[in-house]
Amino acid sequence: MCNFSRRDVLKTALTGATMAAVPSAAWPQADKPIARKGNIKQSVSRWCYQKIPLEQLCEYSAHIGLKAVDLLEVSEWEVPKRYGLICSMGYAGGGDIAHALNRVENHAKIEENFRKNIPLAAKAGVPNVITFSGNRDGMSDPEGAKNTIAGLNKLKKIAEDNGVNICLELLNSKVDHHDYMCDHSAWGIEVVAAVNSPRVKLLYDIYHMQIMEGDLVRTIQKNVQWMGHFHTGGVPGRHELDGTQEVQWDGVMRGIVASGYQGYVAHEFVPSRDPLASLREAADLCDV
Repeated sequence: MCNFSRRDVLKTALTGATMAAVPSAAWPQADKPIARKGNIKQSVSRWCYQKIPLEQLCEYSAHIGLKAVDLLEVSEWEVPKRYGLICSMGYAGGGDIAHALNRVENHAKIEENFRKNIPLAAKAGVPNVITFSGNRDGMSDPEGAKNTIAGLNKLKKIAEDNGVNICLELLNSKVDHHDYMCDHSAWGIEVVAAVNSPRVKLLYDIYHMQIMEGDLVRTIQKNVQWMGHFHTGGVPGRHELDGTQEVQWDGVMRGIVASGYQGYVAHEFVPSRDPLASLREAADLCDV
């Protein structure tokens, strides 16, 4: 799924003002780079910063102590390396939000794409690639789970052979992605546990799961073995991680650290103010 289509399906979170937001002034490159504690390996989702050239976003991200950039296309995977970063989650042809693994007719194309692109991810040092359940469109959750398990079982050896995680994303169906099937952690955990591969995980999006069910820290700590990646985003509105939001982000980050999780946490919020300043504020808040 391309970055553009991801923005399309998040229309409720985007406005002309937020997408047009660009830095009000050049960031002070003369400042010393920020050294982070390292307990949370922070990343940033590319699609939220489309007005900023990727090279500039990488340079700034490295400067403020981030370790990676999320949701890049195959052709972009090498760019973060120039700044000492990696692509922490790549698009590799795993379907799109509405059309993916819960439909058997989508399996062959996703498998073809992953056979081509997962070895490229391994070569580029991309630890994770993304996939989705797809929408229900009248299908029952048990049937969708059965089909998604079957699809992931076809894919898991590709991931295992290349040392790359396939991450099935949890999204909310209440606000942003109506009818999406993998909309509760219990359904996602049931699926990946049935596949039972060290390379098939969940992308636990904290924004989406706060909307659907809350109980964030307990759910994460109880099921961390199935968590391969995290996304952030302010609730409500999917904007900055600040005092207007209902999630205590530093507390959630401490919960993630306490779970022993070693992967990446990527900021996937849509800035409503100066985007680079907002990104730095989020990085500061989550540096526990």
